[in-house]
Amino acid sequence: MTEFVGTGQFVQLSAHSLEQLSKGVLGAINCNDAIATFVARHLVQANLMGIDSHGVVRLPQYVEQVEADYFSPAGTPVVTRCDRGATVINGGRGFGMPAMQLAVETGIAQAKANGVAALGVTNCGHTGRLGAFCETGARNHCLTVILGGGARRDWRQVAPFGGSKGMLPTNPYSFGIPGGERGSVILDFATSVGAAGWIYAAKSAGASLPEDMIIDRNGHPSQDPQDYIDGGALLPAGGAKGYGLALLAEIVGEAMLGRVTTDMNWIMIVIDLERFQGVNQFSASAEAILAEMRECPPADGFSAVEIPGEREKATAEQRQRDGIPIPQQSWEQITAVAARLGVSVTT
Repeated sequence: MTEFVGTGQFVQLSAHSLEQLSKGVLGAINCNDAIATFVARHLVQANLMGIDSHGVVRLPQYVEQVEADYFSPAGTPVVTRCDRGATVINGGRGFGMPAMQLAVETGIAQAKANGVAALGVTNCGHTGRLGAFCETGARNHCLTVILGGGARRDWRQVAPFGGSKGMLPTNPYSFGIPGGERGSVILDFATSVGAAGWIYAAKSAGASLPEDMIIDRNGHPSQDPQDYIDGGALLPAGGAKGYGLALLAEIVGEAMLGRVTTDMNWIMIVIDLERFQGVNQFSASAEAILAEMRECPPADGFSAVEIPGEREKATAEQRQRDGIPIPQQSWEQITAVAARLGVSVTT
């Protein structure tokens, strides 16, 4: 899902202005300069790639969570080892993006030394767009897999297949692998029909949701974001398949990594692909596979068969040039939060 239904006016803003505003808001809630810069850039990059559910629309949510002491903006991640020897990134109750970045950097180093690495990421807030971290792994010629769970007590967002109320979080997965001539192949998805961020983004924008995305508190289909907020639930992606993936991630998140302390627990697996094939041979083979997919005649209603991750790259190029569209209503909410925090807004 990348579009809202019935959205009104948009404002067109440059990546630079959005990044400066985001950094100002994050600094005002006690992020140090390095973390504020990193998180701001991460949010704007999500907007550039068209993943608006994970972009600057999240700023009011982060401010609200900090003010409720859900997580600490001053927290910084560290590499630790659990009692049984596994590497675990402790996020220090801070933003999840720096914790995930430290995890992928640590995982790449361990994979290059040992062939494979498996790391836990715990005790952190929202991790943002997981595909960004899988892209980092892919650029270093690694297969990177991330999945998260264990948060169902606080985030009963998704109905299990056959169920009529929220029982599970959105349990995201992401995969990244080097591709061919056009770059990496990146999959990044919630195990629900859409990420919960799209619901709040639609609510912020005054928009409706697509059909078959949510149910209301009585288990009836709805397109009104408020029905989800008032006790409704997301539906699992692909029915039983999305539910199965979510349930597996939930078991990994808690039974494997321990009781969640902040937001969600994560497992990251990084595999050094050079242990299997040389870079040139891998790239040539991957490009042959991808070229074959692109040559498939498109179905009715489609212009072409796309490769996961390529649409986001194209969107980023266009938005970097033309500006990032933010729904007017969302922009007003963001600037209201900024003004309350004493952060100036320039466009």
